[in-house]
Amino acid sequence: MARVKWQVASRHRRKRLIKKAKGYYGARGRHIRRVKETVMRALAYATRDRKVKKREFRSLWIIRLNAAARERGLTYSQLIAAFRRSKIGLDRKQLSELALNDAPAFDRLVELATKNGAAKSSKKVAA
Repeated sequence: MARVKWQVASRHRRKRLIKKAKGYYGARGRHIRRVKETVMRALAYATRDRKVKKREFRSLWIIRLNAAARERGLTYSQLIAAFRRSKIGLDRKQLSELALNDAPAFDRLVELATKNGAAKSSKKVAA
């Protein structure tokens, strides 16, 4: 049986960790124990924040749609309800992009959705 040497494998493990810690300040990028702690925590944050990112973007789209709806005399909930009733199948991301970058097209969509009493516009929105 041949004797197994672990130096190469352990060095590879350490180098892989230190490579992930590139740019970290002080011991967090140099001392293997601190590197390991910091990299594990960073990976945990990265995993968590991929979910948080989706949440934050949806919130941004809703805020933009609410602002665009209020410019047109509706609330966000009235706008979404009107889109649902008129079977307009665009999602919040697409609608907020239209509201931001192509106002005339968004106006036509809102007009189409609210036409023929599709939206309950009994409440007046304060401008």
